Parts: sequence; structure tokens; C-alpha cells
Amino acid sequence: MERSTIVRVHEGLHARPATRFVKLAKGFESDVELVKDGKAVSAKSSVKLMLLAVKENQEVTVRANGADAIEAIEALIGYLENPKAGLDDEEPKPAADAVSDTPVASVGESALPAPGGPNGLRGVAASEGFAIGPAFAHFPPDIAGQGRMLQESEIAGEIDRFRAAIGAVQARMDKILAQDTLSGGDRGIVAALRDIAADDSLTGEAEGLIEGGNDAISAVITAASTIAADFSAVDDHYLNARADDVHAVGRQICLVLLGQDDVSLENIPEGAILIADDIGAWDLARAPLKRIGGVICGHGGATSHIAIIARSHGIPAVLGLGDSVNALRTAREVALDGTSGHVIIDPDAATRADFATRVEAAAKERAGLSVFKTVTPKLANGKVIEVAANIGSLEEIEAAQEAGAMGVGLFRTELLFMRHMHLPSEDMQAETYAALAEAFAPYPVIVRTLDIGGDKPIAGIEFPDEENPFLGWRGIRMCLDRPDIFKRQLRALLRAAVHGNIKVMLPMVADIEEVRQTRVLVDECAAELKAEGVPYATFDLGVMIETPAAVLIAPALAKEVAFFSIGTNDLTQYIMAADRLNPTVAKLNDVTNPAVMMAIELTAKAGVAAGIMVGMCGEAAGRPDLIARFLEMGLTELSMSPASIQRAKKTIMDLAAGA
Repeated sequence: MERSTIVRVHEGLHARPATRFVKLAKGFESDVELVKDGKAVSAKSSVKLMLLAVKENQEVTVRANGADAIEAIEALIGYLENPKAGLDDEEPKPAADAVSDTPVASVGESALPAPGGPNGLRGVAASEGFAIGPAFAHFPPDIAGQGRMLQESEIAGEIDRFRAAIGAVQARMDKILAQDTLSGGDRGIVAALRDIAADDSLTGEAEGLIEGGNDAISAVITAASTIAADFSAVDDHYLNARADDVHAVGRQICLVLLGQDDVSLENIPEGAILIADDIGAWDLARAPLKRIGGVICGHGGATSHIAIIARSHGIPAVLGLGDSVNALRTAREVALDGTSGHVIIDPDAATRADFATRVEAAAKERAGLSVFKTVTPKLANGKVIEVAANIGSLEEIEAAQEAGAMGVGLFRTELLFMRHMHLPSEDMQAETYAALAEAFAPYPVIVRTLDIGGDKPIAGIEFPDEENPFLGWRGIRMCLDRPDIFKRQLRALLRAAVHGNIKVMLPMVADIEEVRQTRVLVDECAAELKAEGVPYATFDLGVMIETPAAVLIAPALAKEVAFFSIGTNDLTQYIMAADRLNPTVAKLNDVTNPAVMMAIELTAKAGVAAGIMVGMCGEAAGRPDLIARFLEMGLTELSMSPASIQRAKKTIMDLAAGA
């Protein structure tokens, strides 16, 4: 059996999405293949799958042959059509244009010169930030094959030794994966490396070489080099970076075969700059990351797993120095700028002072903002301004609480739907919303009803082909047409409201009737729950202001709802008639454009006149340069990413102090 589809997985089947896809495929007895452009590979091999270089929006075919072929195809197609598949714990992959502008020095190639005289080097700006500290050179010796041909009687034993080494490497990685301290992103990287270690492409290639008489170490080195070369040849920055992962896994297997441990990073001094020709993601993920001040590497780029780990832990990093990294072997002190890609060896007094000032300023800024975690920002007249968080999953609660969020101004429920192969049940939704409400009580939690359309389909809902899905069957329009889905969500929200301060807002509203029809469904759901004897509580109903129509009818809408929340991201693109995902018209997507600011002001004026709360949940809510204008318009709630919360609170308090 076979079935074709368009891949919707964000950025395609790179490392972690491929690993998850393979894990899903291995759960079926059937032989499964993925076909692209006439080339078929096993869907149970991560390496082969990644080398197929399946990208987002490409057409592929899933083939299955076996007793559970129908189930396999249905599950795998569902995965491929899920934009968030495999990415729930991953840092977003850097876009290609963000990578291609940065010079990447390949191995054996000198890095470009940089300011700072003969001691200045330039590589790939892989993780922003400044660092200066003692150099910690990490240059483990290369591993070479034994270079001898096996006797026929030795081959079976050598294969057994090789397989035992694979098992030992997997066991080491399992031990790391079992650690509670491992972050979600790091866990995904280690899991992907573990999958490479057991992949038939690597093990099969190595075993074939051993059967041909090569010793196991030589076979692993050759097999890893062959597969790494395949990754390097693919026209994709992210897949090119997987060559480093294959070499790292091969090295770990060889070390086990040699009975050796790799040079440890356990003794790296506090604040030291880690310098290496190459650092495997496996090594970095198990290193004492809190002690590392910065990372400098000869290998790697902005899409490498080293870069991803460094960014997720806030460690400045410059990679891709090529052979120039050897100049750092004897360095005593190093300064690096992870934002520009500059590295300075043994900086002079002036440079040292400059970097020390930059590092200190950044630390002071972080420390200074941290005091605002528990602050309740007020205007000069005593009016409290709620600074809340935009989140999309329960896993993000901790980060929001640590930042000092005064509740949730936008909970994106579509991520709950996109994570699963089937539509989430009422019970599953109710548990999620209740946990969210309990976590932030007594602060309000604003839950946005399902905001989904043809541009981000989910399993269980068939969307029509649309020329422009951003103007099509999405948001409240789709929900009202599918009461079987919408009522399940509304019932779950009514049940969850018992556990905290739940508020509900409707996306993509353009007509008052959409609000009225929703209210009828809410009443129906409440009556059903009452009849069933299920506890529930009512909630405030509001609308997300993101269409020009909603702005123009805001005075009438304000009489129907309890609050407005202005979604500046979509409002800007609809006001300016400029796709916010299209770089060609990016300059038009500016919230400060007079037309957009007038739309925000008209909305706020209507809400204030009606006596309802007016908030904002778009990216603009966290901009210090705009907060004063929004507050002057009458907004009393600003919701943003957790990283912006403390700065926003400080901005509000500064405004109050200067009033």
C-alpha cells in the first residue's frame, strides 16, 4: 500500500523529527519506505531518512507492506502532516538566510581576519553574548585504525566486539537521557545521537567492512567518514551539520573498542572558554555547562548541535574557525563575541577592559531586571498593569513563573491539537486547561480557542485547498462550522474554570454574529454538563482583535464581550495587506506604521468607553519603546514571551516614577 502527502513538518525531516519518525515506523511490523523524487529509503533508518533531505512542503509517498500496513501509513502520514511533529522540545532551527550570511570556515581553511590585530580571528557567530576568561584547550588525540587485516577465524569475534561496543555506547547515552537535569532540547539531541549509533546505515557499513577483513576500529572510522561525506554533500546547512554528529558517534564507538574514556570536561574551571577543534554534542550535553563561559570550535556552524546547546544554555559561542583554531592551543586568555563571531587571543589591557565591561553590563542588566520578578507594576495613579505570558504548552509554565508572569495572556491551544495524531479528547483538554489555571491562580489565564487553518493542518480535520489560507477557513470560522470539535473544547474549558481564573477568547473574529453563535454553544455546553452532574464554572468571553473588520466594529463588539486582546502580529499583516512570512514585503509589517497604531487606538478607545479590559498579546506588547503609548491608549494588560516580562515591568515602573 502507498499514499502520498505534502510534508508539513517545520523545516522538514532533520535530526530530531527524523528520529521521532523512525521510532514511530519501528512500532509497526510492516516494512515501510519513504519515497521522494523516485528515491525510496527505509523509514526505519534515521540516517537514510535524513539523507533523503525531505523538506517542508515537498511531496513524498509512504509505502508499507505487511499485516499492519494500513495503520502504519495512517500514523506516518499524520506525522508528516503535523507542522510541530518532533519539535515540541526543540529550539527552532535557524532559517537558511540567517545562516548563509555568516562566513563559515570549513576544516582546513583559515578563518577570515577580524579586528584586533594579529590576535583577532573571525568565525561563525553561533550563540550571542560576550565572554572573556581563561582558555581551556580541549584537543583529544585523533583515533587511528589498527591497519591490519583480520584472519577469517577472527571476523566473527570482531563483529561481536563491534556489536558490544554499540551496546555500550547506547547504554552510556541512556544513562545521560535518564538524568532529570537534562533539558528537553539536550535530551532530543542525545536521543538523535543514540539513534545514529544503532542505525543500520552505520552498523551495516561497518560490519560489511569487518567481514571484508578490516579491524573494527578501522571499519568504524571508514563507515563514519563515508556517511558523514554523504551528509556534507546534501544541499542543506542543517543536514551538513549532521556530519559532525556521525563523526562524534563513531569516535565514541572507537573509544569503547579501545577500552578508553574520552578526555573529560569535568575539570573545566569556572568561567573558562572551552576551545576545541570539534566538540561532539554528546560531550557538550554531559559537560558542566554552568561553569563554561564560552565555546570556540574549529568545526561547526550556526545549525550544529553544539550551537543549539550553547544557545539554549545562554553560552556565547563562535564556531567554524577552521585551522585557525590551532592558534588558540597555547592561549592563556580568550575574549569572544558570539554576536559578531570575533575571537581575540590573549587580549591586551584595553580589549580586556572593554570585554569585561560588556560582560559586566550584561550581567548587571540581568540581575537588575530579576528584581522585577515579584513586582506588581502600577501607573502613577495606582492602576495595576498586568504583565502576562504568551505560552503554548504546560512545559512553558515554569519559565513564565520564573520570569514573574502575572498570569497568561495567551494560551495557544492549537499546539495541544498539533502534538497528537488524533484530536485530543475532552478529558485531555480539561486536564490541560485545569493544570494551567491552577498553576497561575489567582491570576487570570486567557485561553484562545482553536486557531487553526489550512496553513497548519492537524490530524482529524480535513481542510480544503485554499489559494490563501490566511484569509480562509480558519479560527472561529472553522470552529463554528465544526461544533463537534468546538463544543468539546468549550466543555473542557467550562470544566477547567472550576480550578482557577479561566478566560476564553475567540480568534479571527470579523462579525458580531460569530460571538453570539459562540455564546449559544457555551450555554448549550453548560446545560449539558449540568444535566450530567459534571462540575463546571462560567468564564469571561472575549475576542482577539486581529482583523480590520473587528477594529471597525469594536464599539459594537465591546457591548458583547468581557475583554479585548489585540493580536498585533496578524493585525499588522491584515491592516498592511502584507504577508508577515514574506521577506519581500517585510518592511510593511511594522506595528509602528500610523495605520496600525490608529487601529490599536480605535480598539482601545472602544474598549475603554464600554468599560471592558483591553489587553495586547502580540509581539509589540513587550517592546519598551511602545509600552508608554499603549498605556496612554488605555491598555491595562500586556502579554508577551517570558523573556520580555521583567524588562516590561521595569519600563512601566520607570514611567510611573517619571510621571
